Amino acid sequence: MSGGQHRPVLLGEVIDALAIRPDGLYVDGTYGRGGHSREILQRLGEQGRLLVMDRDPQAIAAAEAEHGEDQRVTIIHDEYAQLDNYLERLGWLEQVDGLLLDLGVSSPQLDDAGRGFSFQANGPLDMRMNPEQGQSAADWLMTADEKEISDVLWRLGEEKYSRRIARRIVAQREQESLRDTAQLAELIRQCVPAGREKKHPATRSFQAIRIRVNRELEQLQQLLDSLFRVLCIGGRVAIISFHSLEDRLVKRFFRKESTAPALPRGLPLRESERDLGQRLRLIGKAIKPTPQETEDNPRARSAVLRIAERIA
Repeated sequence: MSGGQHRPVLLGEVIDALAIRPDGLYVDGTYGRGGHSREILQRLGEQGRLLVMDRDPQAIAAAEAEHGEDQRVTIIHDEYAQLDNYLERLGWLEQVDGLLLDLGVSSPQLDDAGRGFSFQANGPLDMRMNPEQGQSAADWLMTADEKEISDVLWRLGEEKYSRRIARRIVAQREQESLRDTAQLAELIRQCVPAGREKKHPATRSFQAIRIRVNRELEQLQQLLDSLFRVLCIGGRVAIISFHSLEDRLVKRFFRKESTAPALPRGLPLRESERDLGQRLRLIGKAIKPTPQETEDNPRARSAVLRIAERIA
């Protein structure tokens, strides 16, 4: 995710985290508008390789326009959860030296009213990262039952008034279709008591619906489950999250894979056996944007970067 003129978040920290070698193989699983990829390529030599993925057709068009002639770059239009399948076809399983995921919605997606991600300007209620696939937000809201809508708003958006909003959505759709972002934002505003929060009352609900429509948590879990088919020994993964549920998934996975199993006290072990069961090594603590970056790019304020290295 990037703000303003598509500025990549935590750019220097990501480049440091990946410890780029000129002849290495790297993957940017969320190309967006290529800010991180551009910096990676500047550090690759002729033998280096970069695979970029995105499920947004506009992002892939941008990648083709900028890197289509670069023999070092492989461009794939698909969701990053399918990365290991593409690596298998290319003969690159367990050969990736560095993997980057910059999760969430990008600034070009947010700023394009026609994509329906934002309530700042009216547009069709779509929210799909790939508008050519799957069910739009409008179609889901018109067909899901009240309990499902309420559960999504509460679980994925932590919306306190989820039941009230869901009830109102179901009542509203019996009168007319929910088709645009302004209509939904106003409906939600009427359900949420005016408070002291600076955020628009529809913020949490829009976020929850977007995550549900794009199966974002499922996509992330699928990628994590395939991580050891992707990374080589010594390969690193850097993941930028913008939502607490995403960050929790990453944090728990990294912790589980970097923690040795409990063994009986006093059990004699050789030095080579002391890391038995650990497949990852954590690289530093979670990194957040500096106050200066947040000031320059307000959309970076909730970013959290976690880094790990495969050791076995």
